[in-house]
Amino acid sequence: MKSCRSERSDAFAELHPAVEFLYFALVIGLSMFAAHPVCQLISLSGAVGYMLCRTGGQALKSLCRLLPLMLLTAIINPLFSHEGATILAYFPNGNPLTLESIICGLSTSLTLAAVVCWFSSVSAVLTSDKFVWLFGRIIPALSLILSMALRFVPRFASHMRDAADAQKLLGNDVSKGSVRSRVKTAVAILSGTVTWAMENSLVTADSMKSRGWGLRGRTAYTDYRLDSRDRALLALIIGFGGYTLAGYISGGMYFRFYPTVKGIGFGAFPASFFFAYLVLAFAPLMFDLAEDCRWKRLRSGL
Repeated sequence: MKSCRSERSDAFAELHPAVEFLYFALVIGLSMFAAHPVCQLISLSGAVGYMLCRTGGQALKSLCRLLPLMLLTAIINPLFSHEGATILAYFPNGNPLTLESIICGLSTSLTLAAVVCWFSSVSAVLTSDKFVWLFGRIIPALSLILSMALRFVPRFASHMRDAADAQKLLGNDVSKGSVRSRVKTAVAILSGTVTWAMENSLVTADSMKSRGWGLRGRTAYTDYRLDSRDRALLALIIGFGGYTLAGYISGGMYFRFYPTVKGIGFGAFPASFFFAYLVLAFAPLMFDLAEDCRWKRLRSGL
């Protein structure tokens, strides 16, 4: 499956960092706290849709790796949480298995999947230079740590894969052989990667010191300006995101699991909040598709 950004880069990732940060802060916050199943399905659908548009087949592989974690989360909750009025069965130790705990586990797995997918997009869209631009003057130390952490994790994983490939060329495959040899190879890969990370941190520290990090009056390069696209999407985020947030605060998206499952009905009032959240969650996907259509019209006019 090809990404829908096959001819151009991700248009949403080209927006102003402040617009992107505000969007992700709103959508991730609502994904974490809005417990209504409709909200969770909307959030997960929007996150998955944007991932598929942005990376195509790679997103499907990420989702397949996420499924076992979702299943584990859904199973763990009924095993440890025994609240709820609807008892379905009893475990051998005498604790009840309740319908409410099963539904809560499924809901938690949806929330976890949605948040993980959104954070995957955050790491791809909000790059380290954008973080430094956003928070460099307000909280310079924290912004530097965040940007370095976001950059370090994929680099660490990439270097570990390279080390594993190098060990394979030497005849040491971590997936083959006896348990002892596999553990020995894994330790060698991890040791080499950790050593590389420590050496790289020392080089980074020396580089930062030589470039004047921490000196008073130091300036930062920036090339971000709000244009018409940024203002249009900012208005959409503030409008629909603010209305959704107001609906959550006012109880228009209320849902509970214990002692019995109960949520707000599907009247016109809560439906308006769900619709606003739907527009908010699918905003990056709609923006990218709109830019694709605009790009194709410009290409066809050449």
